[in-house]
Amino acid sequence: MPSSGSARSSFAVSHRQRPVSPNRLGLAICFALLGVPHAALAADASADSATDLDAVLVVAQRAQRVSNGATNLDLDIKDTPQSISVVDNVQMQQFGTDSLNEALRLATGIQVDEWETNRTTFTSRGFDIENTQIDGVGLPNDWGIVTGAMDMAGYEKLEVIRGANGLLTGVGNAAGTINYVRKRPTNDSRGSLGLGYGSWDTLRAEVDYSTPFTADGTWAGRVVAAHEQGDSYLRGKEDQRDFVYGVVDGQVGENGTLTFGYSWQEARTDGNMWGALTFMYNDGTQAEWSRSASTTQDWTYWDTTNQNAFVEYVHQLGMDWQLKLSYDYRRSENDDRLFYATDYQGTGLEPGTNLGLYGYPWGGDDEMTSHLGTATVNGRFPMWGREHEAMFGLGWAKSEATNREFANAVYDSDLFGYIVMPAFPWGGDVIPEPEWGESSVYSVLDQRVKRAFGAMRLALTDRFKAVLGFNYAQYHRDGINYGVVFDQTEGHTSPYAGLTFDFNEHVLGYVSYSDIYHPQSQSDQDGRFLDPTKGTNYELGVKADWLDKRLLTTFAVFQAKQDNLATGAGYNQHGQYYYTGVDVESKGVEFEVTGRLTDHVDLVFGATALKLTGQDGDDTYRWVPRRTANLLLTARVPGYTALSYGIGGRWQSDISNVESNGFTVRQDSYAVLNGFVAWDFVPNATLRLNVNNLTDEKYINTLRYSGFYGAPANYMLSLNWRF
Repeated sequence: MPSSGSARSSFAVSHRQRPVSPNRLGLAICFALLGVPHAALAADASADSATDLDAVLVVAQRAQRVSNGATNLDLDIKDTPQSISVVDNVQMQQFGTDSLNEALRLATGIQVDEWETNRTTFTSRGFDIENTQIDGVGLPNDWGIVTGAMDMAGYEKLEVIRGANGLLTGVGNAAGTINYVRKRPTNDSRGSLGLGYGSWDTLRAEVDYSTPFTADGTWAGRVVAAHEQGDSYLRGKEDQRDFVYGVVDGQVGENGTLTFGYSWQEARTDGNMWGALTFMYNDGTQAEWSRSASTTQDWTYWDTTNQNAFVEYVHQLGMDWQLKLSYDYRRSENDDRLFYATDYQGTGLEPGTNLGLYGYPWGGDDEMTSHLGTATVNGRFPMWGREHEAMFGLGWAKSEATNREFANAVYDSDLFGYIVMPAFPWGGDVIPEPEWGESSVYSVLDQRVKRAFGAMRLALTDRFKAVLGFNYAQYHRDGINYGVVFDQTEGHTSPYAGLTFDFNEHVLGYVSYSDIYHPQSQSDQDGRFLDPTKGTNYELGVKADWLDKRLLTTFAVFQAKQDNLATGAGYNQHGQYYYTGVDVESKGVEFEVTGRLTDHVDLVFGATALKLTGQDGDDTYRWVPRRTANLLLTARVPGYTALSYGIGGRWQSDISNVESNGFTVRQDSYAVLNGFVAWDFVPNATLRLNVNNLTDEKYINTLRYSGFYGAPANYMLSLNWRF
């Protein structure tokens, strides 16, 4: 991660020969199981027949399916000693958020840094979120980058756990974890069909159907499919995304449930940017471009394919304990032809002529396969006259990744393949596509993880609880990257501890501590991986429910220290960008209120204020806004509840960074407001109009590595029919 004083474009420059795929980013294959709550069995089990038990077990499991948040224990959000936000399917439908980037913009404390059209970094509390999971099983991203746009049609909700996540994942930093919760079969037959049309000829179609297969409901299935395509406000950019997901679950014997599923997504982008815009002239003034400005060429594309197959088996071990076994198989593929534009020689843009930029073409492809397996036991037990909870588990995972690049014609050997570009902005046909040569492997990465983990929630008194946990992970990686051979094995135990106290039935106070440990894939000046970043995370907070538990508020104070955190330092003798370890501290406060104000009004409001200090003092990572706020306010019209409306938005304070010519580029504070109006014109059909960027605010979406302008005002008109 470049420091705030490093060149904004340095990351993209250093990786012009290796655009990293989402799974290629996996530094460590780590995973955790979020155990499904034990089934709500009848109070008098002896009175139930085997058939009744079968039906109750699987139906209750579906109805009560929840994630276990930050601890792997069966805790409500209020009882968890950590900050957690949820973006559910209703909110995503209301505000028309069909992709992961759009959905996370609804979450408190999350910054979506879309610094290229196909690569995004999510940050929380000043650090990159490097752990993403699906139903609690995940592959951490060592760079924290997500490639392409993940469709949200197959997911019921997003859980955003802010703060260190060593207990949940085995390795992690002080940012947090994003957990995608898959849609599962329902207990009755139901379905929906959605059609939408919007700005830039954007078309979307989506179908979702679930049905039981048996009369008693013990076996059921669900299928989801989505297609989206359209142009863009950016010159030359076109997108198409297809998504299919199917899942089946059911009863196995009297005490077991089996779930298996498969998802596939193919995303195609033509005319994408690799890197983004240069904003500073060499006289220190800042350039102003049109919002459609792009550095791309017409022949560029970036296509991704992601597949995921999984199977889960849950076995009830008596009334209070259950065993869960899970296996995930994942495969990702990338194929891309890219064009990068930069101030290669550091002289900056020339005022009046807009000359001074250089271009670089690149082509490559990569693939990664992963296997992840876990076994956990969780349940309740009596001790000291009270009931307690415990969870223990074992995990194993491996992944194999291969990256290739294509040789291309060198335009000017004196410029190491860079091309002198005409005045910016230029058209999409100024540089012809290279005659791509043979491909060659430049990187091979094999990773293995063995893991043991556990957590307990002890009821010390009726009002005072303690959560204690540990996570041991042995991590191994070997391979080669641009000629540098590596073979490393590391092991670490991460402790976790939390205390909660119920001041009364509505107010809970908590304090938590988590260890930070994260291996890093960034290289030093000699091309060797940096040592893991280590540190500590503390959080102190109060959670309170209001209005007959319809509304939940959370106030948290946090402090995190990460030592030896990879930070950009410059170029080595081989022209590769290298990193050095820097000690960084983040501290601040967060506030969130979420729930229902009245029978017809729902509210989500969040705010974060933080301070980051490191080698640049308080200016460390200056592309991170120090103040952010988010709002979702939705309502139905009293007396005519078929009509609903809502407004949502995000505000952030000013940000800045330094471009390669040494001048500082700035973005003032700004707010983006979105709104919708929906009409249930018949009981089972809804017509919805979404308008984004209502005030047509013009802003640079991030200044992290590179940046471009956010979308102007735009709309989507959609029809949803439920059957």
